[in-house]
Amino acid sequence: MSTLEEQIDIEAPVLAAWEQLHRVHDYPRFVDGVRRAQPHGRNLAHLEVEIDGAGRDVETEITDRGRGRVMTWRTLDGLPLHGAFALRPLDRTHTRVQIRVEYDPREVHEVFGGPGGFALAGAIERSVRTDLARFRELVEARVAAAAVPPEPVVQTPGIVSVNGI
Repeated sequence: MSTLEEQIDIEAPVLAAWEQLHRVHDYPRFVDGVRRAQPHGRNLAHLEVEIDGAGRDVETEITDRGRGRVMTWRTLDGLPLHGAFALRPLDRTHTRVQIRVEYDPREVHEVFGGPGGFALAGAIERSVRTDLARFRELVEARVAAAAVPPEPVVQTPGIVSVNGI
């Protein structure tokens, strides 16, 4: 079993990052290879994944450890993967996102092909770093958009306008 650990600091409150992490349908926006993600049931998600041209459906279980701001996940079929996200507030507006992924390199290679050995580990590491950077961009953009004050209400006789609409 191999273990990969990475982290990134984001300019967002921990709650904003925590909420984004739970928007499963947004996973294709920041997780490399995920083409579609759909939550179902209490803690389950169905992912359509494509890596090096090989497509696969993956069922995952996602569980929280509440106040610790730790989300764990594992695959339920096929390729055995599991990991965790931990969110640590650095201050009111900054959060450290840590990820830990455990996988068997031989099984990943058998299922998806591609490089083996150190090249596979390097590819997975680069992918996770890219995913974290995309996650940061997504959360920071949402926080910035929420911080924009609404446009003033312009009153014209007989017309009511809210935020320019």
